[in-house]
Amino acid sequence: MASTRNEPNKTAIYATALTAFFAIAGIAIVDPILPVIGADLGASTWQIELLFTAYIALMALGMIPAVMATGKFGYKKILITGVSTVGVAAILAGFSQNIAQLAVLRAFWGLGNAMFFATAMVLLVSLAQDRNWVVELFETCVGLGFAVGPLLGGLLGEIKWRIPFLACGLFMIIALVVSASRLKDPAEKPAPLRLGSIFKLYGKPAFLVLCVITAAYNYVFFVVLGYTPVFLNLGVIALGFVFTGWGVGLAFGILVVGHKLAHKIGAVQTIFVAILGVLVSVVIFALHPSTPWMVVVLVFAGICMGIMNANLTDMSLALGSPDRRVTTGAFNLIRWGFAAPAPVIAGIISKNHASAPFWVGAAVLVVGIVVFLAAGHVMARGMGERFLWAKWNAAARVEEGTPEEILGEV
Repeated sequence: MASTRNEPNKTAIYATALTAFFAIAGIAIVDPILPVIGADLGASTWQIELLFTAYIALMALGMIPAVMATGKFGYKKILITGVSTVGVAAILAGFSQNIAQLAVLRAFWGLGNAMFFATAMVLLVSLAQDRNWVVELFETCVGLGFAVGPLLGGLLGEIKWRIPFLACGLFMIIALVVSASRLKDPAEKPAPLRLGSIFKLYGKPAFLVLCVITAAYNYVFFVVLGYTPVFLNLGVIALGFVFTGWGVGLAFGILVVGHKLAHKIGAVQTIFVAILGVLVSVVIFALHPSTPWMVVVLVFAGICMGIMNANLTDMSLALGSPDRRVTTGAFNLIRWGFAAPAPVIAGIISKNHASAPFWVGAAVLVVGIVVFLAAGHVMARGMGERFLWAKWNAAARVEEGTPEEILGEV
């Protein structure tokens, strides 16, 4: 994946990409250690699920202020503030004495990630001469982060559940030092951004339909990511390897399948195929098959989710505002905001029936599918594609490969 051009800012580019890898790994690093955290701190299922909900909620709420702040402070300062916040929160999380402290620190962790992801890709594109290379590099780091995060959590968490947090904080500090010394803002300062311009985007029918479908899907995404580790009832290392398999599936869906399938049948039809695959997976989870089958289905679900993630991003940028900051803020508010309650709700309703979170997730996903069937043609028209199976087409190539497409992918 080496660039074919001379890249004078290669050190800064690699530093930012490495930071993205650790930021994504930090989302999934807690998966294998959720049960042991609960046992050690005396927390119930819904309380340990707060570690996801607090993280996601602050990431959702922080995205819009972060993109607006770039107009006043520039990209570099916001990115460095975000990375610093993540590093400090991760280290302090390793010393938490109760679940409330840990949840609060995970919330600040999410806020820091919001600041990072609101700025990272814009900075990378401004630093690189070969834009396709830098997008590929960033996209690869995102995929690998989801794959390696659970593995780190499992191997280090077997020693002590606090160690993955401390290790993640240390890595972020190293990335911060390199980024702070190497990064620079684009020559053209970003224009001031008004809050009204972000919320005005929800008035576009095609974008609004996409947001509804995304909200339903992301709710289920974090039921799978946040609740399944508890549901499987495995040891720390076993969970680490299981969710590494899920992460590899996710990376494969993002990096290999998602874009190729969109080239062949269009992005709109691709997300329909993928969301049906996710629905089938969640229903199988709810039926509670044997553990080996659960693992196989989990990897399959990861592939479908990777396909969804890659194409939802492309579609949001195609259907949103010409100002990528507006689209990023509006889309991620919905994407993360509707996902935030999922882990805690799963923890609460699982008390009476362990499979209930998956049945509820399936019902939520059905709502998204119904909206797709009723209004998918609005999105297809906005993308220049035909709806459903009227014609195999390659209209998604219009948006595919643009340097900004990765901005909301995580």
